[in-house]
Amino acid sequence: MKTPFINKEQAEEIIRQYPTPFHIYDEKGIRENVRALKKAFAWNEGYKEYFAVKATPNPTILKILHEEGCGLDCSSMAELILAERCNVKGGDIMFSSNVTPPQEFAKCRDIGGIINLDDITHIDLCLEALGGKLPEVMSCRFNPGGVFTLGGTGEGFQVMDNPGQAKYGMTEPQIIEAYRRLSKLGVKKLGIHAFLASNTLSDDYYPTLAKILFRLALKIREEAGVTLSFINLSGGVGIAYKPGQRANDIAIIGSKVREAYEEVLTANGMGDVAIFTELGRFMMGPYGHLVTRATHEKHIYKEYIGVDACASNLMRPAMYGSYHHITVLGKEDKPVDHVYDVTGCLCENNDKFAIDRKLPKIDKGDILVIHDTGAHGFSMGYNYNGRLWSSELLLREDGSVKMIRRAQTLDDYFATLEGFWE
Repeated sequence: MKTPFINKEQAEEIIRQYPTPFHIYDEKGIRENVRALKKAFAWNEGYKEYFAVKATPNPTILKILHEEGCGLDCSSMAELILAERCNVKGGDIMFSSNVTPPQEFAKCRDIGGIINLDDITHIDLCLEALGGKLPEVMSCRFNPGGVFTLGGTGEGFQVMDNPGQAKYGMTEPQIIEAYRRLSKLGVKKLGIHAFLASNTLSDDYYPTLAKILFRLALKIREEAGVTLSFINLSGGVGIAYKPGQRANDIAIIGSKVREAYEEVLTANGMGDVAIFTELGRFMMGPYGHLVTRATHEKHIYKEYIGVDACASNLMRPAMYGSYHHITVLGKEDKPVDHVYDVTGCLCENNDKFAIDRKLPKIDKGDILVIHDTGAHGFSMGYNYNGRLWSSELLLREDGSVKMIRRAQTLDDYFATLEGFWE
């Protein structure tokens, strides 16, 4: 059973001021989770978490995470500027991009961020973009190819779980050559980064990945003459979307990474390498809800409940077939004796938050909480059918609620149509 972080009475009070649908985030849960992560990796003196901005690109959320000591992982010009406007600069920014426009390399350099190169050809592109001089600190992204056996949710290799089919990163020979070149070009501190699987529910994912990268770090030192300064384990540590699934234990994960670190790196004279992570879903997923209201019911070949949210507010079920748990507020103790498809209003048949889901009887006006939308929820929104983005709210630690992004209006939607209204 999953328990929402707001109850029916709270939701009704919030809705009186902020109409559904909306995303709401739990500040207390976010802060406690960051502290647990940092504690799990406190054994590594240089440890730093670079939150994946793409997961939840809201400045209020980013500032909360930065207050707790997190850096930011950016992947576009907009994300770099967002970080800058949140007063996050320098080594607190990791720039992990692919098919990168040259001006984005320049922007990262200008605000002091760490450029993480996705491909060996990007060395020349970066050199040109930066006027022939590279930063003193850089990183390279590694792709080992093949199939990674500790895969994730089964949402498809388009997420990442099949590295050999993924567009990211360099092969082992390429990355060793890249380090040789970067070192000769004056880069003084180099790191490595890899992301092999999405939403893993295994305490062994990070330790397994870590051992791969630690052993590669020894080979890089031997063959390229470069001793890495940091190793970025990236993201991939997942969350338990379904009731009854065992959640990852970040304390166990941190301890197992430490064992691998001491076995491979410390034992070979590399015990001062910093460990970085780049989590998004793990940091924010459970601490966000999409709150929506039942507005329609339909009885044809199946039983349908229509809500005032749609895939524009949360596209993961439509895009990946992902499971998101649903709680009908006020009916938590009612019998789960009805089977529904819970749908939005888009003219697409995959606009469904749940298919053949067992739920208590839902009546028009009921408030539904869709769980685990704190990452890759609002951020993946879009305007198909002219549907508008919802607001984002923050449940503060003191129990008050603050709007941290207003809902999009029709004026916003039409604002980019240059000259049309003249």
